[in-house]
Amino acid sequence: MSQGIYELFQPVDQPVFSNAEGTSRIADRIDIHRFDYQPDIEGCRIAIFGVNDGRKSGDNEGCSAAPDAIRSWLYRLTPPTRWAPVVDLGDIRAGFEDFDTENAVITVVSELVQMGVIPIVMGGGQDLTYAMYAALESVGRHINVVTVDSRLDFGGDPEVHTSKNFMNRLVLHEPNYLFDYTNVGHQGYLTDPDTLELLERLEFEAIRLGTVHNNAQLLEPTFRNSDLISIDLSSIRAADHPASTHAGPNGLTSSQICQLARYAGLSDRMIALGVFEHNPDLDDRGRGAHLTAQVIWHMLDGIFCQTGDYPKCSAKEYTRYVVDLPGNDHEVAFFKSARSDRWWMDVPIPTSKKNNKDHHHLVPCAYEDYQEAAEGQLPDRWWRTYQKLA
Repeated sequence: MSQGIYELFQPVDQPVFSNAEGTSRIADRIDIHRFDYQPDIEGCRIAIFGVNDGRKSGDNEGCSAAPDAIRSWLYRLTPPTRWAPVVDLGDIRAGFEDFDTENAVITVVSELVQMGVIPIVMGGGQDLTYAMYAALESVGRHINVVTVDSRLDFGGDPEVHTSKNFMNRLVLHEPNYLFDYTNVGHQGYLTDPDTLELLERLEFEAIRLGTVHNNAQLLEPTFRNSDLISIDLSSIRAADHPASTHAGPNGLTSSQICQLARYAGLSDRMIALGVFEHNPDLDDRGRGAHLTAQVIWHMLDGIFCQTGDYPKCSAKEYTRYVVDLPGNDHEVAFFKSARSDRWWMDVPIPTSKKNNKDHHHLVPCAYEDYQEAAEGQLPDRWWRTYQKLA
């Protein structure tokens, strides 16, 4: 990564990291961009950076000041037991126009990804998810996106791009390399039925808040199958994270959002992560910033605990289980990893879509999907993927 890229960044203010007390703190382990020092990014596993721009967040514009508020708590935390080199690049300054900021994010994320470094972006508004997605064009394959959000960010005026309709641009982006999109945590009374119908027609998925409350563990395969994961912090109930104009009485709990953040980090497929919409102006004694710091801590912990499962290793290393479904033309093959005890399903690629290499598509799944198939039911996750491949 060119050292010239630092021209886009504001160094981290001295008080932010010098105020972190104790001998075992993240502040002592992370390599920080300071006024007199620019870290070498080569060989790093993770690069954290903030974006000081909330102009597209509407009445939550105070989120532009989020990065330092989050750092003030993140740097105080004890590092995860496992650790790899991490840099804090500082903050991308707000551009003269909002698209200048967007282009800066695209440039930085693209360079980091090409270096094999995982970016963790601290917003700013969630509209920056589009810039992160646009940066992944260089990856050269289809991309799966997950947003954790109490709303489905579609619709509105197509000529006005905000954090509440950025998914319009993402879905319509050319070239189109979006294979799958999943929303996690939407609330029915905040959701337009027409938008749900649109997602169904596009073979995308929207998972209600109640599903997360019932069993958040079932969401792990969704995150394991994702390249880009974006968290809108207003998806957390206001009692746990008050620091957003859009925070409501219902939402994810603090423990649930941390659990999902760790699933995001654990994904061997994951390329980039973002947390957005924290507004320090609305925080209560730093509770929201403290929770956001813990969300990032769980992302870090997940990344450092990755097991190197598929796609980083061959499916030949797994135990294979085959289920014949009565009255169905397809047998369903499942694979279980000895490294992590996690499961995958083998979805055949239709003949017309095959190339010389790919005949099957492995999809992360849960043990419950295997049980469902064993009882004679074709798992919904398998069928949705097959429809997309067709």
